Amino acid sequence: MTPKERILATINRQPTDRAPIDLWCTPEVLDSLREYTAIDDELEVYKALGVDKIVWIFPGYGGRYFDPNDSGEITLWGVHTRMVKAGLATYQEYVKAPLAGFDMAQLADFPLWPDPDNFDYAGAKALAEKARSYNFATIGPWISHFEIYCQMRGLENALMDTIVEPDFLEAALDRIDAIQTAMLERTLIELGDSLDLIFISDDMGMQQNLLVPLEAWETHFRPRLKNWCDLIHRYNKKVLYHTDGAVLPLIPGLIECGIDILNPIQHVCPGMDRANLKEQFGKDLIFHGGVENQKTLPRGTAEEVAAETRACLETLGKDGGYICCSCHNAQAGTPVENMLAMIDTVKNHKLT
Repeated sequence: MTPKERILATINRQPTDRAPIDLWCTPEVLDSLREYTAIDDELEVYKALGVDKIVWIFPGYGGRYFDPNDSGEITLWGVHTRMVKAGLATYQEYVKAPLAGFDMAQLADFPLWPDPDNFDYAGAKALAEKARSYNFATIGPWISHFEIYCQMRGLENALMDTIVEPDFLEAALDRIDAIQTAMLERTLIELGDSLDLIFISDDMGMQQNLLVPLEAWETHFRPRLKNWCDLIHRYNKKVLYHTDGAVLPLIPGLIECGIDILNPIQHVCPGMDRANLKEQFGKDLIFHGGVENQKTLPRGTAEEVAAETRACLETLGKDGGYICCSCHNAQAGTPVENMLAMIDTVKNHKLT
C-alpha cells in the first residue's frame, strides 16, 4: 500500500497491510533526519524513511506563509511574537496580545481581523498536489477557537474570561469563528480531493486536569466545534482534533460533536490510559499519536522507545483504528536512533 492508501484505509476502518506511522517533529529533529538521510527536501526525507507522512497544508496570508509554530514577528491575527532559545530548541512565544485591555466597544473597532479573501488558496493547493505526487495524505488548514483567542487576549485573561467575561468571550469567538469558517469552506471547495483531513487544534487539557471548566467548554466551544464538524463532513472529509493533556471528561462531547480522529493521546496524564481509551471509545474514534515524548522518546534508549511503540500498537492499535506517531512533536535533541526505533517498530509490527 502507498502511504496515502494506508492512512485513508485506517481512518475509514478498512484493512491495511500494517499500521501507519506518521511523523511529527520540531525543525531541529527534521534537520537531524536530513543529515541522517543526506537529503535536503522534506518530502524526500519522509519517502526515504518509509513513513506514512500526513503532510501539513497551511495557506499563506497576505503574501506571507504562516506556520503556526513559527509566524515571524506578528501573526495574521495581529499577535506579536518572538523566538526564544531553550536549550537545543527554538520556540515561538507570544509577547503582546492585541485584545488584552479591550472592552466590548473596543472589540468592535479592532482593525486587524484577517480577511478570508487574503488567504493563499492557490498556494495551498500547490502544496497539496506536491504531497500527492509522493502518494502522501494531506491535512490542513489548522483552525482553532480557544487557542487563537488565548493568543489575542493573553492566556490569563482568556482563562478568566470563561468565568467573569463570558459576553466578551462570546463576541470575540463569533469573529474568530466567522473568519475561519469562511476560510475553511473556501479551502474545502478549492482544494477538493487534494485535501484529506481537516486539523482542528484547541488545547483543553493540562497535565492533571482540564484547562477550562467543562461547563465553559459546553457553553462556548462545543456548539462552534459541532458546526465545524458538520461543515467538514458535508464535504466528505475527516476531522482530526488536537488537544493535549488530561481530557477524558471532554471525550464523549467531542465524539458527539463529530470528531473522527483524536490526537495526541498523552497517556501519562490521569484518565488517558491507552487500553481504557481504546475500550471506551475505540468504536467511535481513530487514535493518532501515543508514543510518549516527554521522557521516553527524547531520553530513553532505542530499546525503550521500541517497547513504548509496541505498547501503543497493542492497545490503541488493537484491531486497527490507530495511526502511530509521537505524542506531539518529537523535541529538539531527540536521538535519530530513537526516531528510527519508533518507525521501524511500526513497520515490523504484525497486525493482530
